[in-house]
Amino acid sequence: MRLTRNQAIDLLYSKMQNQNLRRHCLSVEAAMKALAEHFGQDSEIWGIVGLLHDGDYEQTKEDMANHSILMAKWVRELGEDDEVLLHAIESHGASHRGTLPTTTLEKCLFCCDELTGLIVATALMTPNKKLADVDVDSVIKKFYKPKFAAGARREDIIQCETLLKLPLKNFIGIVLKGMQTIDEEIGL
Repeated sequence: MRLTRNQAIDLLYSKMQNQNLRRHCLSVEAAMKALAEHFGQDSEIWGIVGLLHDGDYEQTKEDMANHSILMAKWVRELGEDDEVLLHAIESHGASHRGTLPTTTLEKCLFCCDELTGLIVATALMTPNKKLADVDVDSVIKKFYKPKFAAGARREDIIQCETLLKLPLKNFIGIVLKGMQTIDEEIGL
């Protein structure tokens, strides 16, 4: 079976009630689609992985060792059997279990997850609070201010340089461009 985006949205919204978390998942979906295009991969699969990566957070936030495993279980229950997709979803929580991402898809998810939050925080600092007013240089400036969006793990984001062989500036540009395609959907 091939999980559709509509099925993934329905699953996400049935399991996640917090609007800001939903927006985060939509942001990561857009970032993953842009990264898939950059790497010449299947943007539909990568987007679904990004969309669902945190879908079980409200149920597992007190048990992070099971974070993303529960979501993969729910996806399997829908009939999905694509192990690349399922393993990529599970890989999101792997750092809580002491393992690192192995595929390009998993590495992109690992690096872009925190970056989407930093980009949102940067947009919220613009006069219009819009992604359209954000550029790569403004994100770079905020990246090097550790007190700004202090929860965004820069050590994960910067891994784009070693894991993906992408300079930080290029990585930010790809993710930002992807997020800007859904600015209205996420209210920015």
